[in-house]
Amino acid sequence: LDLKTAVDNSRKDQTYNTPALSTVFLTAQTVNWFNENGGLSWSAGRSAKSAEILYGWAEASPVASPFVEIESQRSNVVATIDFDDSVSADTICDVLRANGIVDTNGYRKLGRNQLRIGMFPAIDPDDTLALTHCLDHVLAALS
Repeated sequence: LDLKTAVDNSRKDQTYNTPALSTVFLTAQTVNWFNENGGLSWSAGRSAKSAEILYGWAEASPVASPFVEIESQRSNVVATIDFDDSVSADTICDVLRANGIVDTNGYRKLGRNQLRIGMFPAIDPDDTLALTHCLDHVLAALS
């Protein structure tokens, strides 16, 4: 890191192409947290549990389904859930956002009626379960 270059670029409203220290710090903290709790198998297990919860919810839902139909090809990190035409995923997303549940928007370029939900290791599987209860509540209120 060259502080002079960073300051010069900042004065020009430009960024210096060096990773932000907060990113490096948070990455190190996350890796330490993973390792302290069992490493890769532990972190992958958290994501797998969240995936089991969320995809199971979608498969049991009368209005939702996993975008990727073949179970072995589904991501354990980001789930994309399609909704049938009886419900608007955008409306669900708006209601969730209005109640503090953010970043569930679907992929814009696909133009599908869907939500995209992160299941990263840092997300507690209990929170994924709570999200499915919130989705049930929103869907019931919208019907």
